[in-house]
Amino acid sequence: MGFKKNSRADKIATIESTHYDLVVIGGGIFGACALWEATLRGLSVLLVEAEDFASGSSANSYKIVHGGLRYMQHLDLPRIWSSSRERSAFLRIAPHLVTPLPILIPTYGWGMLGKPILGAGMLLYDILTLGRNRSIPDIERHIPLTRFMNRQETLEKFPNIPSEGLTGACIFSDGRFYNPTRLIWCFIKSAMSRQAHAINYMRASQLILQESQVVGLEVEDVLTGQSSNISCKSVLNTAGPWAERLLANFNASNHQSEATYSRDACFVINRKLPAEYTLALQGKNKDPDALLARPARHLFMSPWRNHTLIGVWHKVTDVNPSEASVNRSEIEQWLEEINSAHPQLEIRMDEVSMWNAGLVPFGENENGAENLSYGKRSLIVDHERTENIKGLTTLIGVRFTMGRGEAEKALDLVEIKLGRKANRPGSDYIPVCGGEFNVFEHLVNDIAEQFSPIMEVDTIRSLAHNYGSDYKVIAELINKDAGLAKAFDNTTVTQAEVIHCCRNEMVEGFADLVFRRTDAATAGDPGEQTLREMLDVAAAELDWPEARKRQELEKVMQRFPQW
Repeated sequence: MGFKKNSRADKIATIESTHYDLVVIGGGIFGACALWEATLRGLSVLLVEAEDFASGSSANSYKIVHGGLRYMQHLDLPRIWSSSRERSAFLRIAPHLVTPLPILIPTYGWGMLGKPILGAGMLLYDILTLGRNRSIPDIERHIPLTRFMNRQETLEKFPNIPSEGLTGACIFSDGRFYNPTRLIWCFIKSAMSRQAHAINYMRASQLILQESQVVGLEVEDVLTGQSSNISCKSVLNTAGPWAERLLANFNASNHQSEATYSRDACFVINRKLPAEYTLALQGKNKDPDALLARPARHLFMSPWRNHTLIGVWHKVTDVNPSEASVNRSEIEQWLEEINSAHPQLEIRMDEVSMWNAGLVPFGENENGAENLSYGKRSLIVDHERTENIKGLTTLIGVRFTMGRGEAEKALDLVEIKLGRKANRPGSDYIPVCGGEFNVFEHLVNDIAEQFSPIMEVDTIRSLAHNYGSDYKVIAELINKDAGLAKAFDNTTVTQAEVIHCCRNEMVEGFADLVFRRTDAATAGDPGEQTLREMLDVAAAELDWPEARKRQELEKVMQRFPQW
C-alpha cells in the first residue's frame, strides 16, 4: 500500500484512489502514535496534518517524559502507574531520543519543603514503580532510585542557590526527550515503512456521511487550495487544541465542550547550568487540587544541550491554538519570578534565545483564579454515543508522555467500531525506526569509528540521537562525498542531513527543516549566515527560486524572539 513515488502530486493521487479503514487527523504525538498503533494492528490507515507534522503543541513541550511523581500529591495511583509505564515504553522503543533526566530539589527546614516529607514521598514512588526498568537493556537508560544530598554536597553542585535554611536535596529522575519532533517523525516513518500513508499540509474540511455513517473525509491541500475526497470507514480526530473547532466544522452540533485549555510556555537561555541536574525551584502558584500541597509548584531549570530550558508557566486561555505565543512582558515577568527564587542567577532578557508555547487541556478553573487546577485526564469521545455519528472518534490528549498509551486505548475503540476484536500488538515493546540497538554509547562509538576524522564529537552524538540505528542513511551520503559530514556553523547539523531530509522527509518549507526535521534552530537563531547556507542546500534539492528562498528565510526569522 505504501507511497511508490516521492512527488506530492503522486502521493495525493494515491490517497484519492485508496479506501482506508481509518483516517487519523492531526500529526502531533497522539496522531503519530495512533498511526503507528493502527498500522501494527493491520489497519489500512492515513494520517493528514493541516500544517507540518509536530508543528503544534507537541513541538513546544518542556521535553520532560513525566513518570508520574507529581501525582503523588493527588494520591492518584492509576496516573502514577500509567505515566511510569509510558515513560518506560519510550525508553525501550526510542532509546536514542529518550534518556533519564536527574532532577534535584533543594530541601529547606522540616515542613513540606523538608527532606523527610519530600524524601518519603519519593521513596514511596520508587516502591510503587518497581518495574520501571523492565526490558530496558541499556543501564544508562534506567530510572534510578531516589538519592539524597547533604547541605554541603548540594552547595557544591549549585553554589548560588538560596542557602538560608537549606538542609540538602532530594534527587529523582524523570525522562528527557532529546528532540520531540524527531520522535514524532520516527512514529510516522515507522508506520510508513509498514505501508501506512501520511501527508502534511492537508487540512480536514468535512466528514462525508451516509445515514450517519462515516464513509469519507473531504480534505484541502493547504499548499494549492485543491480539494479531495478520501474514502474511509472511520476517522480518529487527534487534532489536539484544534479538535473541538474541527468538530464544529463537522457539524457535530451536540458536542458539548468541557475542555479548558492552558497555554503552557517555557523559554531557553543561552547559558548552561554548572551541574548535570535539572534544578527545581519554588514558583508562585499552588495546585488547589493537591491533597498534599507544597507552598507552590516547582519551576524547572534544565541543562539542554549547551543551553538551559526554563519553565513551565500555565495560563488558562481561549486563544486560537494557531495564535498561542509569548510576549516580551511575559518573559520579563517570568525572569523576575526566577530571579526572585534564585537571585544569584541574574538572568537577563538578552540571554533568552527562544520561547515555546502550546495549548494543552487543563483543569476546571474560575475566571481570574490565581492558583490553577491541574491533574485532568485525556478525553476519548465515541461520537456514535454523543452525536450518533458512526465511525467518528476523538482523542484529546493531555501530556506528550501519554501519546502511545492513549492512542492504544483509542484504537481499541476504533477496532470495535470496525467490527474487529481489539488486539493490542504490544507497541510499548516494538522499537520505532532508529531504536534497534541495545546500548547508546556503543552506537556512538560505531559512528565515531566511521567519521571521527571528519566529524566533530558533538556532531557524532547529535547524529546518534536524531537517527539512532538509522544513521546509516546519512552515512551513505557522506561515504559518497566526505564534505557532506561538515556541520553548519553554530549547529551539529550536517549537510548530509539537510539533503536527506529534503529528499525523504516531506520538507515543504524551510521552517519544517530547521525547527522540526533537524535541531538547527530549536534553541534559537544559529545566525543568518548559517541559515542562508542551509537554505542554499535545501533550495538546490527542492528547486526553490530566489524569491521563494527570501520568503522562506523571512518566515524562519520571524519565529525568533525579536528582543
